[in-house]
Amino acid sequence: MIHTAGPFQQQSYAVAHAAAHAGAHYIDLADGRRFVCDFPQALQEAFHRAGRTGISGASTVPALSSAVVDHLGAGWKSLHAIDICIAPAQTAPRGRATLAAVLSYCGRPIRIWRGGQWTQAPGWAAPERVEFKRLRPRIGALCDIPDLELFPARYRVRDRVMFRAALEVAVTQRAFAALAALRGMGVLKRPERLAGLLDRTARAFDRLGTPLGGMVVRIEGLDHAGRLARRAWHIAADHDDGPEIPCMAATVLARKLAGSAMPAGAFTAAGLLSLDEFEPGFARWGMVTDVVDETPAPQTAAATASAASA
Repeated sequence: MIHTAGPFQQQSYAVAHAAAHAGAHYIDLADGRRFVCDFPQALQEAFHRAGRTGISGASTVPALSSAVVDHLGAGWKSLHAIDICIAPAQTAPRGRATLAAVLSYCGRPIRIWRGGQWTQAPGWAAPERVEFKRLRPRIGALCDIPDLELFPARYRVRDRVMFRAALEVAVTQRAFAALAALRGMGVLKRPERLAGLLDRTARAFDRLGTPLGGMVVRIEGLDHAGRLARRAWHIAADHDDGPEIPCMAATVLARKLAGSAMPAGAFTAAGLLSLDEFEPGFARWGMVTDVVDETPAPQTAAATASAASA
């Protein structure tokens, strides 16, 4: 059973329970934070009793994002920061349900790991500039995803874990920031009710955008020699093919379940796949990936460290 009927933000686990009861393996493409993060505890007994495997989050996050972090930080002594940004193409297919899902936390406080402690920040507010290898720079804003909760413990991140979404047309990104501000002031209590209107309105901006989207994952920390390091992984997906990426993890996991035994029980998809296992999917759709060493020059790093201590 591959469950693709999102959004998952407010869903129950009825489909997963039905799959376990029927004696079927289960995979979903969920990216809802609570849905994915609470899945193992809620479904462990059901899938273990059925002798089957249940996996939640077999999507861009956290399945692909964790595979990228594992690849970039292989052999490193410690991770100080993880920054992820997804940049959808303006003309890529979108829908009312997707917009309703992201609007549900627009302006709502989101729990994040920042400054080495748990704190809160409003969703979609205060957009910041994000650099990409093969896309023009965009402004991205905080979104609520499972990685924000899973990665601090999984990777023992010292300073921060951040996830942003960066829309291609800046005015649409600013519009989300304005909605976040209105919700913060108590003027707009349920932004998700505007999903239909925004879906129709967004089409008017398609002529200002392109079919090129992408993603970047950046990590900072101490490499295998204990030196300060920073690396980034980029992917660029043209021809409005970006929405194919969330399907790739589920396809790979389904083949693994069909071909070999996996442990019985309920799991998130974080860490279940390697980046190499995604490569055939990237190649099929002509997607280009880059790994970039962004470690500052020694004198720059020393100056930065000196300024921080001061």
